[in-house]
Amino acid sequence: MTSLKSLLAACGLSAMIGLAANPSLAGSTTYPLTLENCGAQVTFQKAPERAIGLGQNSAEILLLLGLQDKMAGTAFWPSKVLPQLAEANAKVKLLTVEMPTFESMLAENPDFVAVALPSLVGPNSKIAKREDFDKVGVATYLSPSTCLSTKDVKDQYGSRGELWNMDLLYKEIDELSQIFDVADRGQALIADFKTREAKLRSGVSKNGKNLSYVFWFSSPSPSADAYVGGKNSASGFIADLLGGHNAISAEAEWPTIGWEGIIAANPDVIVVASLDRNRWELDKPEAKIKFLNTDPAVSQTPAVKNKAIVVMDGQAMNPTIRTIYGAEQVAEQLKALGLLK
Repeated sequence: MTSLKSLLAACGLSAMIGLAANPSLAGSTTYPLTLENCGAQVTFQKAPERAIGLGQNSAEILLLLGLQDKMAGTAFWPSKVLPQLAEANAKVKLLTVEMPTFESMLAENPDFVAVALPSLVGPNSKIAKREDFDKVGVATYLSPSTCLSTKDVKDQYGSRGELWNMDLLYKEIDELSQIFDVADRGQALIADFKTREAKLRSGVSKNGKNLSYVFWFSSPSPSADAYVGGKNSASGFIADLLGGHNAISAEAEWPTIGWEGIIAANPDVIVVASLDRNRWELDKPEAKIKFLNTDPAVSQTPAVKNKAIVVMDGQAMNPTIRTIYGAEQVAEQLKALGLLK
């Protein structure tokens, strides 16, 4: 959707401006650098020269840090790259928008792999495990935001007992900037995000109501259960950031909920994801909105009857640098609808 992409680009400009206008006094990295990362110790003797961004969030953080010349490739992109990063991203080899093979990554002779999701390098990954990279001398770093327990829910995404917040993202940006000896860029980027987060936090609904949200990522078909953002997920964080709450109470990161359950949740706002992957017809926001407005039962929910349906970049529903951009998209649309000040 052109309007969504334009909004995404506009929101992103402040990050790049902030990066240039707010240089930090952060010191240089002292090597060897050892970090505790998702239960593993990772040591770097020097800054990586041939990094792979495995997963959109990891790739986009590296690009936001201006590290495109240190990247040997990227893979696994649910959405297109942030518009303001398109030129930098064009300089980096795209291995695949889906899951790459272990062999295809090793063919690029990487010395580091930044990983967005445990499903890409975790114990049940179909690509490779962290120890597989260790055996060939390639260091890995997994996003702290996605180090979740799968003990209580039997799926690859796990569950989250407490509401996700930006501190985990700031930790990721800080540590990646240390790994590459660009800590000043990392601190500038963090400062920009903190400013934007504080601005969003100051906004409340016009009538003071604590709005309830459902964040619908996608569904295989209209008759299938919907993948929605769990209670404590990045979606829940966005709802909280905007002075509301997630209507979904499940602690699973990505619960599948039947439409009867969503109707029972009685949301004030439904946020539908816009995805570029086109795996399912309902990846498209237009298809989601059509279903919401035409299904006899769902169309009677308060959110649909009040036309409180907004579109957000689907990647923002993951705990990523996109989350703050997504919150800005939702806030902008809710202000236009008269629901937020």
